[in-house]
Amino acid sequence: MSPGSIEILLGTTKGAFVLSGGENRADWNIKGPFCDGWPVNHVIGDPATGTLWAGGGGDWNGAGIWRSDNGGETWDVTRLTKGTMDDWAAGDPDFASTIGWNDEPLPFTDEFSQIWSLAQGHGTLYAGTKPAGLLASKDGGNTWTKVKSLTDHPSAKDCNPGAAGLVLHTIVPDPSHAHRMWIGISAAGVFATEDGGETWERRNRLSNAEACETHDHPAAPRDGETGHCVHNMMLAPGTSDLLYQQNHHGVWRSSDGGRSWDDITKGLPSTFGFPIRIHPRNPKTIWTIPLNGDSIGRFPPDAAAAVWRSRDGGESWQDMRDGLPQEGCFFTVLRQAMAGDAREPAGIYFGTNSGSVFASLNEGDNWQEIARHLPTILSVEVLDHGR
Repeated sequence: MSPGSIEILLGTTKGAFVLSGGENRADWNIKGPFCDGWPVNHVIGDPATGTLWAGGGGDWNGAGIWRSDNGGETWDVTRLTKGTMDDWAAGDPDFASTIGWNDEPLPFTDEFSQIWSLAQGHGTLYAGTKPAGLLASKDGGNTWTKVKSLTDHPSAKDCNPGAAGLVLHTIVPDPSHAHRMWIGISAAGVFATEDGGETWERRNRLSNAEACETHDHPAAPRDGETGHCVHNMMLAPGTSDLLYQQNHHGVWRSSDGGRSWDDITKGLPSTFGFPIRIHPRNPKTIWTIPLNGDSIGRFPPDAAAAVWRSRDGGESWQDMRDGLPQEGCFFTVLRQAMAGDAREPAGIYFGTNSGSVFASLNEGDNWQEIARHLPTILSVEVLDHGR
């Protein structure tokens, strides 16, 4: 990949893809599918080295993390748990030979079925699993250890799975402090560590519980806490305490590292949505994609797509529709399927479960479809070789 170019890394239900746009963020072309067509929940890359990692799997494959050191031309997988294919292969030598299977023990046997999220921080590669667990690798993903302090957290016995299961889908290392990190688990909420994972604190408290309206929905705020079904969360740039999250029942802001949360949903057309994105330089500029609700379709309200932007930290919102479908639009944008670059102006990208990728090169003012007819898009990340 040439210097100055941008790549959009896509995780889909049928493998990983790389969408390349060049220095001018134009003339997009797609490569893939990679990772032998495995379901891939998340793809990330290291702009310094060009290394790519893709995490995924499922009941058939078991869980694994793929790695490419040449921009996606070739990939190697580190399998972590077994799947149904292992059971079949163990009893069928012909099938085992066909898929190149061997009976080498896998490091986590059958403890989890999928990798859901990946993140880098201070020389460590992290992975979130389903059921919820956190793994860490100090050697670029070749070997992994479980962060047992999280698995053994006293609240674990009370955690309830969301509709997709109990998944650790969001990992937020603090770039300024090696020992600080936040994670999001559906449906257990936000956890934080300030000692490198030795201990974890559950951080779901409302900033003003007395003034918060109580809702009937099980994922809504109650008992002084936000809804525990957090969908996505980001740390604002240049800060160590300003967090935003979209959860099952609203958009929330924390100014104290997640110790308390304020509801900033007012002005949006619904409380339900999946992704949230923060401007790379302005901590008060955020984007989200509201959907009509969990039980009435999970598509844009009135079947008209819009990305909603706030320039004041969620105090007010504006719908950005130019270039997006405004009739008969029933797609869903999932929790890890929106990303951004750090250029001027900032680019914003999102993928849909109908296989399209949309891009705005002017911070949401207008949009263009840059890819279509892909498999269901589960994640979108940006690898910017110019930054």
